[in-house]
Amino acid sequence: MATIGFFSVIISVLVITLSQKYFVKHKIFDHIVSRSSHSVIATRNGGLAIFSSLFLITIYYYLNSNEIFDFSLMIPLGILFTIGLYDDLYQVDFKLKFIFQIIVAKILVDQGFYIENLNGFFGFYEIPYMISQFLSIFLIVLLVNALNFSDGIDGLAITETIKGLILVIFLSNDSIYEGVNILLFIIILSTIPLYYFNLKKNNKVFLGDSGSLLLGGVISVALINLSNIIDSSQTQIGTPWLILICFAYPIIDLFHVVIKRTIRKNSPFKADKEHIHHLLLKRGFSHFKTLLVISLSTGIIQIMSIYLFAN
Repeated sequence: MATIGFFSVIISVLVITLSQKYFVKHKIFDHIVSRSSHSVIATRNGGLAIFSSLFLITIYYYLNSNEIFDFSLMIPLGILFTIGLYDDLYQVDFKLKFIFQIIVAKILVDQGFYIENLNGFFGFYEIPYMISQFLSIFLIVLLVNALNFSDGIDGLAITETIKGLILVIFLSNDSIYEGVNILLFIIILSTIPLYYFNLKKNNKVFLGDSGSLLLGGVISVALINLSNIIDSSQTQIGTPWLILICFAYPIIDLFHVVIKRTIRKNSPFKADKEHIHHLLLKRGFSHFKTLLVISLSTGIIQIMSIYLFAN
């Protein structure tokens, strides 16, 4: 496990460094527009580092016939990463991205990642497979877009992802050395180096759509898997509450901006500066203070919620 962790970090750092040089050389920058929260040169290659780390480690174990997690997950996650990377480089219409998200959601459902049980939410437990399919596809698309929407200031999306995945591992019946949790372990460690590059004052590295879509897919897998292994011996948390607790800020912010845009008769996918983190920036908070306020607030709520449900 230590070896996996070591190479997750090393590969991520190497790919970030090398790919940033390539992006800068070819002038592939994140364009500064009216809705941008940054004013310095930045590249969108963070997702490339995370996926490269996951992909190379997966290939190594695959060639050695050691399936440390369900390698078939690399197909839907790879699709999300690819469409995101293409968007980072050439800009993709949101409708096309949305279609691919639905396709990926259906693939994950067919691979067995669907909500089987609402775990007592409003008295509901097992749900019919047909309803489960539609609910799961909706949830996966929602979570992918929630993370993508929240990726607006330095360090926020990666912090909320890491927090969420750590909570999933903590609440899981599985050992960190088993199944989906190994995938989450690789993702967490390959994401951590981004803090340095993301929070730099100059020559920043952003997560990009390749990273936010990839991490959104990983979060979806993690939460659906967790909802299906929670049992009576653990915290009796209804599935929707469980998902909201583990991924609080991106979900809340998603509904916040979608409702606002709908009221104003704008497209829910039309980017603006009305996210909660943008509102804090307008009040004079720095990027770092905004990150701390949001992450600490949601972190306290998450810990308190789990404690209350557990007792």
